[in-house]
Amino acid sequence: MALPPTPATAGEVTASAAASHTADTTHSAAAKHTSVTLAQEVLKRSGLDVARCLQCGKCSAGCPMATETSLRPHEIMLRVMRNRREELLASDGIWLCLTCTTCSTRCPNNADPARVIDVLREIAMDEDPSLATRAVGVFNQTFLAQVESSGRMHEVGLVAQYNIRTGHLLKDAAAMPALLLRGKFKITPESIKNTDEVRRIFRNVNTARRNASRGDRS
Repeated sequence: MALPPTPATAGEVTASAAASHTADTTHSAAAKHTSVTLAQEVLKRSGLDVARCLQCGKCSAGCPMATETSLRPHEIMLRVMRNRREELLASDGIWLCLTCTTCSTRCPNNADPARVIDVLREIAMDEDPSLATRAVGVFNQTFLAQVESSGRMHEVGLVAQYNIRTGHLLKDAAAMPALLLRGKFKITPESIKNTDEVRRIFRNVNTARRNASRGDRS
């Protein structure tokens, strides 16, 4: 005769419920990503169709960081087309990009890899800011704060603030005197005209991000 099933303990019930909740959460997150491909999200955010990339490799041939990153520009474009989301957002390729736009200048079909990489950074920061290394995050915040303040970058201020915030107070200090003598760095920052307009752009962007965040939560 078969024995009746042993009643589940309170701990087992709690563990089962927690596992079910985790599975549901994971499924929901996965469903959110799979419902919209990475290429579609890039198109929505930037108006760029990554399918324009011909995989000719001219972008990577001119990239000054090609030997320093795990993924070169044309490889990043290919992975966007193949919807390799997790691999791309965790790759150092999108964070070590200098945004020099050499890749976009060399592109024969106006696929604009530099802008695509910028969008991938935006997506990564929106989803999980920890994906960016601390140094990258600090540099980005410092750079944007300077542009918002004066409308342009001030090299000395950028280096000083970045080194202070990362704890490397004397990093590159030995190079400063020679650069100053050659007129490469200016001690005091210069502002552009109509800095209020620049600040208005920053306010509008921040407002749009907050509204988008509320929409996602709803």
